[in-house]
Amino acid sequence: IPYDTSTAEGQQMLIKCASTALNSKLISGHQDLFSPMIVSAVKELDDADALDDLRSLVAIKKIAGGDVRQSFLVKGVAFKKTFSYAGFEQMTKKFANPKILLLNVELELKSEKENAEVRITDPEQYQSIVDAEWQVIYDKLDSCVQCGANIVLSKLPIGDLATQYFADRGLFCAGRVEDADLKRVSKATGGTIQTTTNDLFDGVLGTCGKFEEKQVGDERFNVFEECPQTLTSTMVLRGGSEQFIAESERSIHDALMVVKRCLKSRAVVAGGGAVEMEVSKVLREHALTIDGKGQLITTAFAKALEIVPAQLCDNAGFDATDVLSALRRKHTQDEDGKWYGVDIAEGGICDTFKAGVWEPCDNKRNSLGAAAEAACVILSIDETVVNPKSQDPGAMQGNPGMQQQKPLSNMMGNAMDAVNAQKGGSRSGNLGNGVSYMRGRG
Repeated sequence: IPYDTSTAEGQQMLIKCASTALNSKLISGHQDLFSPMIVSAVKELDDADALDDLRSLVAIKKIAGGDVRQSFLVKGVAFKKTFSYAGFEQMTKKFANPKILLLNVELELKSEKENAEVRITDPEQYQSIVDAEWQVIYDKLDSCVQCGANIVLSKLPIGDLATQYFADRGLFCAGRVEDADLKRVSKATGGTIQTTTNDLFDGVLGTCGKFEEKQVGDERFNVFEECPQTLTSTMVLRGGSEQFIAESERSIHDALMVVKRCLKSRAVVAGGGAVEMEVSKVLREHALTIDGKGQLITTAFAKALEIVPAQLCDNAGFDATDVLSALRRKHTQDEDGKWYGVDIAEGGICDTFKAGVWEPCDNKRNSLGAAAEAACVILSIDETVVNPKSQDPGAMQGNPGMQQQKPLSNMMGNAMDAVNAQKGGSRSGNLGNGVSYMRGRG
């Protein structure tokens, strides 16, 4: 069934698809919270035709502790402040319409390497060398301030000197920002990551509507909102334990991919085995019009599709035979029975489309195509090579006494020596069923 995602009905259809993906997950009881968040994050990318960059533009941050209902979505960028030097408490923590400078530069006073050699003729020259080292870092800090930036972010460390320097001048800074987070800030704010502090100008600075450093649980988060480029989103997950949050992250990732596929295919089908049963019915009817062996192949393909609803019944603890019989009758005799599938909640069958069990149409096409290709690959194998030793893998492990006996080669050697001592010939003959030996002289 095609749909228009720009309408309210299309929006609800996407939310139901996200809820279907979360049905069997640990956070299924919180679909009303997470499904709209997921759809909102992916919809922003679809409006900008950037669905293929979903993995890099939508971030999921995990914070242990608190209630799962405290999870929230930031339409912008949010990342954890990784490290703070003395003086960060004095920095301004909130800005409106700030200018943001993004750096891949280390703003820290670096000492000379151990093997550095400096020759001086006057002791007073040593002080000039120390002053030059300090002048280098101060020139970098002056450039950051003079370009008009209010927030300075760097992928590399920002030392205690730079932290205090920026705090005294009303700037905010954060160092050791992860590469993925820095790139998201760049895309959201329009700033350009700089590898030097020379010749900084207003064009390389980014901006956003609101910046604030918030306390979320036990962590400090830097939050950029109302960004000019509404591509990036960040989902902050809360939960009682790290295991719960990790499972929640995997569940949300699955739902994000489902919604992404829905927006690409622009059509959905009913789940619960309804599509498989309808395709099976059509193939059985088409098989009757085919002469020769093609009829058997088509019928076998139709029968194979019924494994999907049968497996759903087995997983739910229902009798697959009764449910499949009811589905065959419904799909064959009733005109409105094409969306009937397995009712996992109550048992029996139901209209899974009305029940909100939906799947992207492209997903079903890809599944059927992949299954057919896998079957063709298996059928194309005309010969297999098997290691004879693997035929009885427990032969040596099953008898603990074998580990204390002599190796088999020594046993065979002793037996052959005994036979040769009696007959005086070379080592050749049979020791038993299937065991032969031959050894030349010398």
